[in-house]
Parts: sequence; C-alpha cells; structure tokens
Amino acid sequence: MHARPLPEAIVDAHHHLWLLDQGHYPWLQDEYDANAFFLGDYAAICEDFGPIHYRHRTRPLPIRATVHVEAERARNEALAETAWLHEVHAQAGMPNAVVAYVDFGSPDAATALQQQAAFPLVRGIRCKPKTSPNATTSVRNQPGTMQDERWLSGLSLLERHGMSWDLRVPYWHLAEAADVAAQFPSLPIVVNHLGLPWDRSDEGLAAWRQGMEALAGHDNVHVKLSELGLRDAAWNTDENARLIREAVDIFGWQRCMFASNLPVSGLSVDMATLIETVSQGIAHLTDEARRAIWHDNALRFYRIAI
Repeated sequence: MHARPLPEAIVDAHHHLWLLDQGHYPWLQDEYDANAFFLGDYAAICEDFGPIHYRHRTRPLPIRATVHVEAERARNEALAETAWLHEVHAQAGMPNAVVAYVDFGSPDAATALQQQAAFPLVRGIRCKPKTSPNATTSVRNQPGTMQDERWLSGLSLLERHGMSWDLRVPYWHLAEAADVAAQFPSLPIVVNHLGLPWDRSDEGLAAWRQGMEALAGHDNVHVKLSELGLRDAAWNTDENARLIREAVDIFGWQRCMFASNLPVSGLSVDMATLIETVSQGIAHLTDEARRAIWHDNALRFYRIAI
C-alpha cells in the first residue's frame, strides 16, 4: 500500500465519546448483543473512550475540530449526555459541535428539542428511524418509520431551531430517506457512513447506488465518508476507496465530509489505514476539493468556528 502525505488539516465529522462511570450506555454495559450489532463482536469497545483515548488513537493526525454524535446513552439521559459533552469541551477543547438525541416520535419531542437547543454546541439531532433487518423485509408505515406522520412531525421541528439531521439507515432504506428529504428541502441532512453499503454483491451495490443517487438529487443532503467496515469480511482498502470515489462522484465534493466513527471504526480498521483509504478515494480531485472534504465542508455544515 502506497502511503500518501497526511492532509494539512482535518475536521472529524463523526465520532463518539463515553466514560462508563459518567452515564448509562445500555448497549455497552448490560445489553451486549453481538448478533444485533452491524460489525458483530464489539467487546473491544465496551470500555472508556474519552478525549485522551481519542487523541491517542488519532495521533499524529492534524485534527482541528471534531463533531460528537450521540452515542446511544440511555434515552432518559440524552440531555445529560449533552451537558457532559459541554463539560468535556470546557476541559479538553473537544468536541466542537454536538449532534444530540431527541425522539422524534415522542409527544415531548418539542420540549426535548428546545432543551437540547439551549446548549451552545448543539448543531443537529440524530434520531434513527425504525428500519427493517434486511433488504427483503419491509416495515413501511409502522410507528417510528420514515412514513410515520408523528415521527415526521418531530423531524420537522429541527428547522425552527436551525438544526440539521444526521440520517443513519442501511442502504435499503436510502430511497425512502430521499422521499423524506424531498418533504423538507430546507432541512440540512447528512447521510451517516456512506449509506452503509453492507452488501458488496453487484445487486447490493446497484441498490446502494440507486439510493445514493436518489438522495443526491436533493441539494440539502450531504454525506459522511465513514464506516465502511463489514461484519464478515476484512477491510479492503481498494474496494472501500472505490466506494468513496463513487459517493463523491454522486454527491459532488462540495457535499462530502470525512469522519472517523471512532471508536467503532477501530473494530475494523486502524486510523492510518482509514486515512489512506479515504486519500485513495479522493486522489482524483483537486487540492481545493480534497481540503473541502477533509476540513472545510464539515466546518460549514456544522457551523464550527475555529
């Protein structure tokens, strides 16, 4: 593998932090289920991952700012997670933006969103819609899905607070997500983890491309170049770089941003290999475009001032 020079500056648009004595994280502490997790065995991350661990893992990368995305802390502690992250920022200088959690389907969604919006680092919300377990099963129109009017009503509240939505669904739901994007053309949306192209067969990738193209047809939708790990396969730098290049070609470099998904990504790949993979995937672009993907686009999307 040919190692490329490090980018001059990086904004990590998606990572997580947790200290297990500072909050309750059911999926890490008392509801471990490797069968349900998209990468399988995740015992290696069921331990503290704070700013010190993050900086150790990302050394010597030129990280200028980071975005913390809600880490599935106990849902009754969503506001406490945001408050804790602000304490972490005051002490460690990171994260520089927070994507918090609000249940869009809750009767209290408006109040919860107003409470989250009172914190100065909160820029957006991630509330995962209900999804089906595979591409051959449908949950359309069920409560909590992207067709649920109450859930959509909660999502619509983001605009009044000037917030964005972090969209995290597997590839077989991307076309449905495009229908949602069409309903909210003024809402900034960012697709997490390259749309999760888990099926690398010709048929699976064709479905992924179709969904990504549907989303890219809406100017308010962006994409994170992150988390290409697979449950039952080793990291394939060349294949993953090709998918990154395709995503950039579909969305345009102006709507793509780098993200590490630490510490989860560490189950599949080390940071040096991840940086090399992204570098390979965007090597065909101009210097301006590469800098935008590594740094500028995330600053703009999440309104981060350095």
